Amino acid sequence: MRLDEIIKQPENRKLEFKESLPNKIDLCKTIVSFANDAGGEIYIGVKNNPREIIGVPEEELLEIEETITNIISDNCYPIILPEISFINHDGKYVVVVKIYKGNNPPYYLKSKGKENGTYIRVGSSNRLANKDIIDELERQKQGISFDSLPVYSKSIDVLDISLFTKQFEEITGEKLTTIILNKLNLIVSDQNKQFPTNALILLSNDEIRNKLFPYAKIECARFKGTIPGDFIDQKSIDEPLSFQAEEAYKFVLRHISQGSYYEGVYRKDRWEYPIIAIREVIRNAVIHRDYSLSGKDIKIAIFDDKIEITSPGKLMPTIDFDDMESGQSDIRNKVLAQAFKKLGIIEQWGNGLRLIAEDLKKYPEIKFEWSEPGISFRVTFRKLNYKPDIKKADLVKSATDYDRLRPIATDYDQLSIEESKILLYLLDNKKITKREAAELINAKETKTKEVLKGLVQKGLIQRKGKGRSVYYVLNEEKR
Repeated sequence: MRLDEIIKQPENRKLEFKESLPNKIDLCKTIVSFANDAGGEIYIGVKNNPREIIGVPEEELLEIEETITNIISDNCYPIILPEISFINHDGKYVVVVKIYKGNNPPYYLKSKGKENGTYIRVGSSNRLANKDIIDELERQKQGISFDSLPVYSKSIDVLDISLFTKQFEEITGEKLTTIILNKLNLIVSDQNKQFPTNALILLSNDEIRNKLFPYAKIECARFKGTIPGDFIDQKSIDEPLSFQAEEAYKFVLRHISQGSYYEGVYRKDRWEYPIIAIREVIRNAVIHRDYSLSGKDIKIAIFDDKIEITSPGKLMPTIDFDDMESGQSDIRNKVLAQAFKKLGIIEQWGNGLRLIAEDLKKYPEIKFEWSEPGISFRVTFRKLNYKPDIKKADLVKSATDYDRLRPIATDYDQLSIEESKILLYLLDNKKITKREAAELINAKETKTKEVLKGLVQKGLIQRKGKGRSVYYVLNEEKR
């Protein structure tokens, strides 16, 4: 791709622009983030706002190359080998630093160590990795998937897998024996005992599933309007994993319309959204989400103008949703994927994205979008011809509220309605008391305290004052 085409792109997971050589720490954060993720490129000599090629002096090119190489060598670990090149664009030189996805993660800043110096790429920013993410990077290095890890706290002999067993035998016509469980890597043997893997726990209807993975569920909601707010309907799907996708799909069908048209003398039914693509995206969300990330569930949000499906965990590094028809396949949960293939939930590797692409061709009025809000992956099916049946003033207010919250809360979709109301209030007012918050969200004291405490823990607001004089303000960094 030509440089003048590259600079038209926004900064993203694999792309960053710098006007000049950044300081040592900022450069290294980006370098290790790229190495820990899908790789990426830094273009030095490009002004970001407004986007413009300003170049770097030709006589400084070799010095900059040497400086970058030394900074990476001295400050990043394990070893990262950059590929540095120069582009002459109408007499202006741009330095390109290309970093490939590393095969020895986690990569981190030497001065801060692994726990405090490991960074990952989230959208166009570098984010400090927490323990869950560092552990996942370690597993990637060893070629181990989280769902293959054994759970020694419960023997297979006492694990309740009755629902999965019934489902398996009805679909495959085979008896679910220990031999098959072992062949599918759903159990492991240790000292003459057999233990379930995380995958089998997730497929089970045993109480231990809710203890170990209380977040392994799908939260479905039909909202009134075009942004999160009042519910028309909602459902929490926490069945064993192999049942979740179909239940979520049924929820979507209940809340979208089906029309009809005539093709010659034949009547044809047509849904308002591409349901084959939606079903496939839901299945992908269940199969490929990151179950090692605690506290996050899959969310399906249906609005008047769109459907959003958000799955915990970043998009796998080798997958490109802009090239869905190429048959790409990169599996995060290898054991679950094998079980799902056996159950017919997956037909064949790499076919899912093709199905989505083919179905979308039949719906030119639906725009398919994907994004990575926080440590999540989101797919949106958006109506291009949507015309709101509300007053213009109400629409402007709703859209404005949504846009105002985005800068102060990256994981906007994770906020509750009560949290959103309090943050919006603080954007218009300098502070809020507990009493004012209780009236605002129409809640009792205990619930109000819980909501305020949650916002404090998320770093979105700060508590000020003492005793009866306690009040809350937006975090200084969020203003």
